Amino acid sequence: MMRILLAIGAYLLGAVPFGFLIARSRGIDIRKAGSGNIGATNVFRAVGKGWGALTLLLDAVKGLVPAAVFPLLLGRMTQVEPATGDGVLFACLAIAGHNWPVYLKFKGGKGIATTGGALIGIAPAAFGVGLATWIVTCLVTRYVSVASILAAAAIPIASWVWFREDSILVPCILTLLGTMAILRHHGNIRRLINGAENRFSFKKKEKTADA
Repeated sequence: MMRILLAIGAYLLGAVPFGFLIARSRGIDIRKAGSGNIGATNVFRAVGKGWGALTLLLDAVKGLVPAAVFPLLLGRMTQVEPATGDGVLFACLAIAGHNWPVYLKFKGGKGIATTGGALIGIAPAAFGVGLATWIVTCLVTRYVSVASILAAAAIPIASWVWFREDSILVPCILTLLGTMAILRHHGNIRRLINGAENRFSFKKKEKTADA
């Protein structure tokens, strides 16, 4: 029963649309600004750098807490050692909440920041590889979407290197999450092919489809 309650809590926490709420507090409907995405990159462009950074942090935290803290709560409440799969389960539900939030009629973001936060809790080494890939790609290409797609591909590869001898559960789940993240960038991929995807800029706001 506690596992079920925490699973529901993980989804509901992940579903909290911080980007939407922050933008709305500034008088902006983020769903009608820029790319229409509720994620940090669109908030960064449409609302401001500081608000975008805050959205990024909060979206990451709502992935980290279910992945790292909820298993500890489960163990404390049940007096049973939590399994590796518990953190993975709660992390997946938090990401699902961000991507399909009940509060916004199941129309959410792409889950990159929330996935990153969850990875810190369950696979920090793989997260480090993904973060490094994202930073380098973004600096070189200035395409947030390309950086996110490559990071989503690099993380599962890293997880198979580090975890294959211990358990295939984490690599399998991260492969599924990475695939889902890439598929949710289908619009960005289409714009990249057509040459219509805008590059990220720190100097001015641009209308673009973000990660």
